[in-house]
Amino acid sequence: MESSSERKIIFTCMLGCLMLLLFYQGDFTGSALQIQDVPSYTDATDVLSAQNGMKYILVWTSPNSESIKSWGQGQGQFIKRKCKVNSCYVTPNRSLLPSTSHFDAVAFHGPEIIKYVPGPAVRSPHQKYVFVNVESSHNYPICDERYDGYFNWTWTYRLDSDESFGYVTIRNITGDIIGPNKTMNWIKLDSMQPIDKETKKLLEKKNKTAAWIVSNCNSLSKRETFVFKLQHELKRYGLRIDIFGGCTRPSKKCPRSRTKGLECLKMVQEEYYFYLAFENSFSEDYVTQKLLTALQNYAVPVVFGDANYTRFMPDGIYLHAGKIKPPDLAKEMNDIIKDKDKYYSFFKWRNHYSYHKKEESPDSDALCRMCEMLHDQTLVKKETVYKDFRIWWNILGACSSTSMLSVYSILTF
Repeated sequence: MESSSERKIIFTCMLGCLMLLLFYQGDFTGSALQIQDVPSYTDATDVLSAQNGMKYILVWTSPNSESIKSWGQGQGQFIKRKCKVNSCYVTPNRSLLPSTSHFDAVAFHGPEIIKYVPGPAVRSPHQKYVFVNVESSHNYPICDERYDGYFNWTWTYRLDSDESFGYVTIRNITGDIIGPNKTMNWIKLDSMQPIDKETKKLLEKKNKTAAWIVSNCNSLSKRETFVFKLQHELKRYGLRIDIFGGCTRPSKKCPRSRTKGLECLKMVQEEYYFYLAFENSFSEDYVTQKLLTALQNYAVPVVFGDANYTRFMPDGIYLHAGKIKPPDLAKEMNDIIKDKDKYYSFFKWRNHYSYHKKEESPDSDALCRMCEMLHDQTLVKKETVYKDFRIWWNILGACSSTSMLSVYSILTF
């Protein structure tokens, strides 16, 4: 028969094993243990001691939304992206900590809170409620007054957000990040160096007018109407726009898979003089990857949106369809194609600047910056709140009944 002391030892061992099993909720891959979650805690003191410098981000809305799913869950993405500060943990699990008030940040995805979504029942002063959105405010206005004075930080495409969660990073010739910013000190086009022989050789192969890769055929900006008119005007000069996607019949295909998608981009680079970087809606600073498609693939961007494009490009390297009527734009495109030296001048910027996706490098990655901000005690202790959030975010008249009907029709299209 076991003695009392032996039973205590056995019970202690069993309890220890059980605690280890609860702590390491994972599976083995080779010899590495994959920890899928962290333990739950019993009180605030345990939370602080167990975090050991880790900052916890609670995704309050869906973790599968387009903007947020790339964050992943856990610490993995911060490590994978080689963030300078990587002690952050993302989770949609509201019960991971004993109270939602223990999370350092709570993230709300903009498109999912068009209709009011109740937040956590308890809110702590140290927390940052974060509005996250890379989609246009024209498409996704926030109209409920309960969101005024609700958010502490914003991560959106807008350049006056707490962190720009946009699409584009601009670097100078030495690789330093210089934009986009509200004020840019561009080198004047006349002072830029001429293009080199290799670039000229590539541009000499161009033989088609313009390409447009599009999937949304019912935009608030009515870009498709403008393109239809421009197409009509270009016919006068024997020119045309090749449209890829499902918005025309018959349509040209441009697959979204990475491998086949690169073939489409190569085609833009080798064959087309212009690329239509037309946005689906009008919002301040709303400039998407469409601009990168043009600039990274040796095509002159023809832009259409409500951004101040001088925050993104020097004057003289793009055409602004929003400021010129289709007949005049068609004539200008024809004149540029016929004047090779003029066309070459649109690419002089390549001697001085480069354009990149934000997530391409840790020093521009918005997710990395998010973690840095949560570890910056000066920022965290600073009390900030968007008292007039709706005025800051929405375009004028966005919350009228007519505008909201348009938004809901797009969401269900």
